[in-house]
Amino acid sequence: MHNPEKVISRTELVEHIYKQDFDRDSNTIEVFIGRIRKKIAPDVIKTVRGLGYQLHAN
Repeated sequence: MHNPEKVISRTELVEHIYKQDFDRDSNTIEVFIGRIRKKIAPDVIKTVRGLGYQLHAN
């Protein structure tokens, strides 16, 4: 995993995942993050308020 402690903004995630226009007000990213947290350990993905998300490699 490259740069596991790097904070990734919601905008960066949207631009990387979606190739077309995306509704910036949508909560799709938040829903996906929640679903991923349920499948793996919840503390692996940390929300950095106002900045984005951060992976914590154990």
